[in-house]
Amino acid sequence: MNKIIFAPLLLLLPLLLLSPFEANGQTSDSTLVLDNLIQKVLTKNPELQSSYREWEASKTRISQQEALPDPTLSLNLMNLPVNSFALDQEPMTGKQISLMQPFPFPGKLHLKGDIARSTSEITLHQHQELKNQLIKKTKQAYYDLYYIDQALRTVVNNQELLKEFVEIVETRYSVGKGIQQDVLRAQVALSKMIDRELKLRQQREGIQAQINALINEPADAQLGKAVATEPEPREHELTTLVQRADSTSPILAAWKTAVNQSGQRVDLALKDRYPDFGIGVAYTQRDELKNGMPGYDFVSAMFNVKIPLFYNKKQQKKVQETRIKQSSMEYRYQNVANSVEQMLQQSLTNLEKNRRLIDLYQTGIIPQAEKSLESSMAGYQNNKVDFLSLLDSELTLFQFRLDYHRFVADYQKAVAEIEALTGTEF
Repeated sequence: MNKIIFAPLLLLLPLLLLSPFEANGQTSDSTLVLDNLIQKVLTKNPELQSSYREWEASKTRISQQEALPDPTLSLNLMNLPVNSFALDQEPMTGKQISLMQPFPFPGKLHLKGDIARSTSEITLHQHQELKNQLIKKTKQAYYDLYYIDQALRTVVNNQELLKEFVEIVETRYSVGKGIQQDVLRAQVALSKMIDRELKLRQQREGIQAQINALINEPADAQLGKAVATEPEPREHELTTLVQRADSTSPILAAWKTAVNQSGQRVDLALKDRYPDFGIGVAYTQRDELKNGMPGYDFVSAMFNVKIPLFYNKKQQKKVQETRIKQSSMEYRYQNVANSVEQMLQQSLTNLEKNRRLIDLYQTGIIPQAEKSLESSMAGYQNNKVDFLSLLDSELTLFQFRLDYHRFVADYQKAVAEIEALTGTEF
């Protein structure tokens, strides 16, 4: 009788004891490939496309800032008598056309162009940083999806096993070799596993909507199953990562450019201490007078200059303001650099922690839990272990498997975080 009762349980044992990476097997037509997903994000994400357009627009501002101010064309009636408003009454009456061209002090336009060029570079770095952040979000959402898929697979496998447990304890109870509490425990464990599956499917729908938003697809568009490769041993030092971030991180490059731009603004403020000027020409046409006196036309030349009369209150204060802002920008850059280093340290710590946990679970904890479950099954078959101990062994192995896949997901998410911070791929 015992052999008949335990035969289904022994047949399901290989399914429960699948190695972690054997559980990753997916059919090719249902696999969501990470590289393809990232490519979709880079080509279809509306926020990234908007950022690119902003950079394109910023490049057009350079020539605008380097161009001369627009000239002024004037049409004037000169010295028109109010008693008759006649053009041929007074010798000083005339019709005038003039053209005036303002000129900023030499060097100002070049500095304005440099400032606009720096703004465009900052916009480009911000676009690249947004691209890095979107790739990071995509990878992290992908590995969250991986965890959910593996958790669902593990839950479904455990449901099948628990169903067999229910049948076995019911059979033992019906022949007088079991107790009703074991039947209730098995049924409760199965119900909890079904409830867990429903919650996991709800979580998957949320992650699926998140990924679809990144690729500009409907929230309910179906996605294939995510997979993860075995983490490769990596040795990284914080100093190396910080140096890499300093040379390749878009966010640090943007702040460096902003610091450089603040220096350009100081130079422009110093130039503003010198006056702008303007040059113009005018032509005045006069009619022949009523008394027969001929009216000769006039040509005039004009030159004007702005006088920095309130230098101490305006131009000098502007220089002080830009220098203070330059100092502030340098401090802000240092703060960002320190934050990047701190986040790199935290991510590197998470990376190492999860790598060690993966090795520990793969080589120690899970194999030991599998052997413990095998022993409990054998002991239960021989009436040496009670059902509660068997169930506890099974649920413990189940939780270890979930923890393992969570460590794999967290490891890959830490890699994505480091890649985003340094601006390079591993």
